[in-house]
Amino acid sequence: MNHRLVLAVAIAVSALSGCSDSDNVTTSTPVENAANTQALPFKVQDTFQVGEGVYVRSVAEDTTTNSLWVGTSVGVLQVDLQTNDLKAAYTREDGLANEYVFAIYTDSKGYKWFGTDGGGMSRYRDGEWKTYFPMHGLADYWVYSFAEQKDGTIWVGTWAGLNRIDGETEVFTTYLEELVNEWVYGLDIDDQDRVWIGTEGGVNMYDGTTWHVWTHQEGLGASNGTSLPVSDNTGLGTRSRHDLSITTNGVDTYNPNYVFDIEVASDGAVWAGTWGGGVGRYDETGWTNYTTREGLAGNIVYSIAESADGTLWFGTNRGLSSYDGSRWVSYDTSDGLLDSNVYDITVTQDNRVWVGTRNGVAVLAQ
Repeated sequence: MNHRLVLAVAIAVSALSGCSDSDNVTTSTPVENAANTQALPFKVQDTFQVGEGVYVRSVAEDTTTNSLWVGTSVGVLQVDLQTNDLKAAYTREDGLANEYVFAIYTDSKGYKWFGTDGGGMSRYRDGEWKTYFPMHGLADYWVYSFAEQKDGTIWVGTWAGLNRIDGETEVFTTYLEELVNEWVYGLDIDDQDRVWIGTEGGVNMYDGTTWHVWTHQEGLGASNGTSLPVSDNTGLGTRSRHDLSITTNGVDTYNPNYVFDIEVASDGAVWAGTWGGGVGRYDETGWTNYTTREGLAGNIVYSIAESADGTLWFGTNRGLSSYDGSRWVSYDTSDGLLDSNVYDITVTQDNRVWVGTRNGVAVLAQ
């Protein structure tokens, strides 16, 4: 166990309160679990605690510095991927817009982008920070996702629409009325340079000319087979509604239009993690949804990532799952995760899987 991260966060920042998510009770069939299976390809290699009650919301690889950037509810950590040692910790005192970091992205120019919870957006490279607020063109102070097109255009998902930032001029364009819902969480770009957008009301795709939309009515998200209470946390109302738990009286709630993350896989399929509807896979034939019935650890899917070999990784409210197209394997706290709520995942070039949860980071390796 490496304790350097605990010490660094304790010294550098003061703990802030996390979002009021809760552990969930899900109905599921037995799935293959790492604790009960021999010779699985991945095991928890190490864990890094970041402090009691601290959330890890984002993890991103930076190949330019061979670092892992970790966004927490109390600041940003930079970890050396060769040694797993802490290289630096950043807060507002260093130039970060806000300590609660929900999204991190490293672009083609080596810039690190940080989306914060109510503090705007920061960009960092070579010791220089730049922060963006609505006065600069940013759609909102709440920033939750990034993506980059081939020409260097940066897309930013916020709680008040979608921003496009010209890679040369840094001019901001905001899209709001075009979206199925203004609360944007997931972003990715496909091989055709189309922008895929996950919102609290469904999925949009922008091909440069036309905006397309998919909701539960078009097949996004599995049906409510266990009659879970329907969540009304749709983003339509006051911001305080986003403090609602994902459970009601300890039971999972259900909102299949609510998309936490979106990932375009190497085969061109688009995966969308939903609230209670599991994960949906979209291709030219339509949507196919996967839930605990098929082997997914939990039906609330916060994060998605892909390994170089095409294996998909899903962070859920009940642990981590991998899927290679035929076999599901799931991991939870009994296998070494620090918490079962897996908020973000990144697979580094050395094929290690870094998992951000409440209380810290776990790294899985073969």
